[in-house]
Amino acid sequence: MPPSVTTLPRSRVLARLQLVEEHIRLENQHDLDGIMGTFGAGARYDDEPWEAHYAGRDKVRAFYHDLLRALPDLQIEVQQRYVADDAVVLEVVIRGRHMGPWRGLPPTQRGVEFPLCAIFTFDEKDRLAGEKIYYDRGTVLRQLGMFHEPERALGRITAVFTHPLTIGQIVWRKILNAVERR
Repeated sequence: MPPSVTTLPRSRVLARLQLVEEHIRLENQHDLDGIMGTFGAGARYDDEPWEAHYAGRDKVRAFYHDLLRALPDLQIEVQQRYVADDAVVLEVVIRGRHMGPWRGLPPTQRGVEFPLCAIFTFDEKDRLAGEKIYYDRGTVLRQLGMFHEPERALGRITAVFTHPLTIGQIVWRKILNAVERR
């Protein structure tokens, strides 16, 4: 898709940036009604690492409800802002302690801290049409104690128990290679 060529008045672009700043402030205050007030009628939230897409105000609200319950001390620190006519992009650092259920995981009471990139788009009334986020899912799962690097001992043990078919295939290939070398 070619980049947009329109040029919005500077006042409109700045108003959009201010709306995103307000959105982040409300997330940091855990103000669910306020967060939802920054979205327009056709709210959408896309959590790309999980391939999770929430279309409509009710689904977006449910996403935020679950997130704020899982990380009751959630804090978002903006590192960088990029502003264009059709989007605002933020680089942020997410911090919090996993104290409630999240994506099927029981609370681990572990802290998380990870970089995240968020893309905010707008509707015709300059309200948020959507937020799309990107981050390293493996980092989050590792910090929650749910993922272990395969090069480390615990990672190897986990791999044996969680991937028996894969391990079986590796062993079978080694046996075949040993037989072929004879």
